[in-house]
Amino acid sequence: MEKYVIKGGRRLEGEVTIAGAKNAALGILAAAILTDDECIIENVPYVEDTKVLLKAIENLGATVKYIDTHTVSICAGTIRDDGYLEVEDEYIRKIRASYYLLGSLLGKYNYAKVALPGGCEIGLRPIDQHIKGFKALGADVDIVDSSVYARAQKLAGNHVYMDVVTVGATINIMLAAVLAEGKTTIENAAKEPHIVDVANFLNSMGANIKGAGTDVIRIRGVQKLKGTEYSIIPDQIEAGTFMAMAAATNGNVLIRNVIPKHLEAISSKLTEMGATVIEYDDAVRVMADGRLKSTQIKTLPYPGFPTDMQPQMAVTLALSQGTSVIIESIFENRFKYVGELARMGAKIRVEGNSAIITGVEQYTGANMVAPDLRAGAALVIAALAATGFSTLDDIKYILRGYENFDGKIRDLGGLIEVVDTDKDVQKFKLRVG
Repeated sequence: MEKYVIKGGRRLEGEVTIAGAKNAALGILAAAILTDDECIIENVPYVEDTKVLLKAIENLGATVKYIDTHTVSICAGTIRDDGYLEVEDEYIRKIRASYYLLGSLLGKYNYAKVALPGGCEIGLRPIDQHIKGFKALGADVDIVDSSVYARAQKLAGNHVYMDVVTVGATINIMLAAVLAEGKTTIENAAKEPHIVDVANFLNSMGANIKGAGTDVIRIRGVQKLKGTEYSIIPDQIEAGTFMAMAAATNGNVLIRNVIPKHLEAISSKLTEMGATVIEYDDAVRVMADGRLKSTQIKTLPYPGFPTDMQPQMAVTLALSQGTSVIIESIFENRFKYVGELARMGAKIRVEGNSAIITGVEQYTGANMVAPDLRAGAALVIAALAATGFSTLDDIKYILRGYENFDGKIRDLGGLIEVVDTDKDVQKFKLRVG
């Protein structure tokens, strides 16, 4: 079983280049099914989630080719429309974004069967709003034997009001509605950057979507979509992770290939804490020197502070002076990393959906287990800031969403390696100790 072994205590310095946005890529790759023409998609992150989704698309009968590591060609014209399109392999259950294939298959073929989504166990993540949207468009939807069946004689545009702001359902309803007859309006829609990116991709295929990035999205159905070439936006959360890493290690890191506007909530909090954040056209520099200050954070839908950055900021705040409070308003089970961080000496008390953090001067290396994707990345940050050696098991979660994570950290001067055995851990300790 692969794990990270890390020697902390080094100031990270240098430059890092951010990959394409995983959350945008998953919606865009699924959207490519909506045309029989070839779609060429650039800046695709080479991570486990995108690889699993591409394999599922290929298993449906589409032609999928990697032109290079980050450029993918998808041609869905080879999918056989036999009235029984099924996505049911063991891997697709491991990722949350499997449900996007429901929207795209239903939108194009009026039928889909997809295994219920998996992903990180960070709380209840129901798909009721997805189902509500599909039903509003005229589909019958059932959940049988851990799979979702959706079918329709034909889809017709309708008004959909989202009971809660949800990124996944907003994207899924867009995918189903672009080829539906008539006009669809999605109210209380999510506004995240990857919603806009998926809408821009669909519009480049000939869809008619207006209002993406606001809370009301209007879609006028078209008869057919065409092939396109498109480049995915940079990953806001990967960028934010390296920003927190620079601050926690008292580093000086230039983070390239970002859209600074997407990072404003993160930049603002780091600045409040005493870090220096300098914005450029397509880069940000984060610098810190000495202990940072405490602050308050409440996670909110975009443009608020992203829930996917909550663990990384908690790790940074737990090294800051004073007492900080984090309120998690999106997922109710997102503090699973707290017990692992306590092994390193962190002082965090969880009360309901709040974490009260009393800053300590330093962490001490420990053996830990990654409970999910973002918490895993946060524990890597903690290990890099700690004195001594740490190991982190279950890094499969991190590999789902971060491309070449350990390699990028080494390029910044961090001491980290992927190992398989305890013997490899000892070799690493001897080599860098």
